[in-house]
Amino acid sequence: MNQQKSIQLIALIDASEGNDFIMKKNIHLRIGILFASFFLLVITGCKTHSTNVKIAERSIPSSFQESSSTTNVADINWREYFGDSLLNNIIDTALVWNPDLNSALQRIEIARAGERTARGALLPQVSAGTLSGIRKFGLYTMDGAGNITTEMLPGMIVPVHLPDWNFGLQSAWELDIWGKLRNQRKAAAANYLATIEGTHFVVSSLINDIAVAYYSLIAFDNELEIIREFILKQEEALNVIQLQKESGRANELAVQQFQAQVFNSKAMELETRQQIVETENLINFLIGRFPQTIERNTSVLFDALPVEISSGIPSQMLANRPDIRQAELQVVAGKCDLKAAKAAFYPNLNITASIGYQAFSAEYLIMSPTSIFYTALAGLTAPLINRNALKANFSKAKASQIDAMYQYQKSVLNGFVEVANELSNIQNLQAIFQLKQQQNDVLTASVETSTELYRNAKAGYIEVLLAQQNALQTQIQLVEVGKRQRIATVNLYKALGGGWR
Repeated sequence: MNQQKSIQLIALIDASEGNDFIMKKNIHLRIGILFASFFLLVITGCKTHSTNVKIAERSIPSSFQESSSTTNVADINWREYFGDSLLNNIIDTALVWNPDLNSALQRIEIARAGERTARGALLPQVSAGTLSGIRKFGLYTMDGAGNITTEMLPGMIVPVHLPDWNFGLQSAWELDIWGKLRNQRKAAAANYLATIEGTHFVVSSLINDIAVAYYSLIAFDNELEIIREFILKQEEALNVIQLQKESGRANELAVQQFQAQVFNSKAMELETRQQIVETENLINFLIGRFPQTIERNTSVLFDALPVEISSGIPSQMLANRPDIRQAELQVVAGKCDLKAAKAAFYPNLNITASIGYQAFSAEYLIMSPTSIFYTALAGLTAPLINRNALKANFSKAKASQIDAMYQYQKSVLNGFVEVANELSNIQNLQAIFQLKQQQNDVLTASVETSTELYRNAKAGYIEVLLAQQNALQTQIQLVEVGKRQRIATVNLYKALGGGWR
């Protein structure tokens, strides 16, 4: 009988264990189905967010003014291109002291720090810490009730006020299984490189602005010299007309007309001197120093350029211009930001761990292995409900990507237009200069002719006045055209991507 009961008991135990196994198997299966459904739901929801962003492409012409030559002045260093030691010294000073350039250099440091931060996010975060405190559990709690009868050491009950000493290492690590952190690092690296290109563009613009102001200053110097020479001639003519009035060969009206001309020329002299002061101060401001005299070579305005002007081909402009390269890198950064925004919809795998020593007394704190503690946790978390913030961030990244692509197209178009304008400008200014030179020769001769005819009573004083005024204006215009020629070559150099190397 006892043997039969034992057999029955064993059968019941086996049946119970079998049922437990089946129940556990069913639970594991249900959990697996739940996790599979969860991840399927999350991943399926992410497929609707495409990162394939495109805009209509635009092809640029293969050449400037149908020229296939690849010789490009942008490849020449700006010191050689300008060929003026005084101008080069000014630019060298500006590259050290210009406030905008120094601010741009700091933006590089900011971008570099951002790239390092993004790179560090890929690695585990490990920190060390220590803790010292005291704890008291409520009496009517599981911990409080249990501590009343629990011995910490033989004969030592857990005290009501329990000290806690702790020191060790803590670590947290997000495993980048979907590439979110890697794309954030790539975006930061692209933004860093874009900042460098932006600084190159600041350098190019600074050199351009200084050269333009320098040639404008030289032009004002030449204009001032011309005006002063004409004032001397006009005063001589005024003295002659006053003597003729005294001898009865001229009247008071003629004297007044010549006096008015002298006064007008002296006013022009003062205006030109003011323009010289303001242009000098502009250069000083670009240099980053307080107003002072600018050393310059006034004869360089009409000298031949040290190098021959050549524009190369548009593809070289794309490679040389810092603003275009900056826009291209911003497109890359936007693409990576968009991918990171999409990866934010997927589950995050985070691992946390800690290890160290913990004890209720400093006396037992560093006892091994009794006082050693450690923890290790791994968890997957994914946004499931109310993902509006993630959707908004994805939409923002997508719009930013499209905007960056349009900005790139705009910078390419702007570069091509600038080069085309300056090439045409240089060509037309050369023809204008030749015509103005011929006009100046004729009008200079007309001043002498009208003066001689007036002395012989074969021309009136009005003709002398008109000849002098026209000659003065033409010489000033000739200087203006020479200045515009120089500035056009400077602008073309910048438009082609020169000046920052």
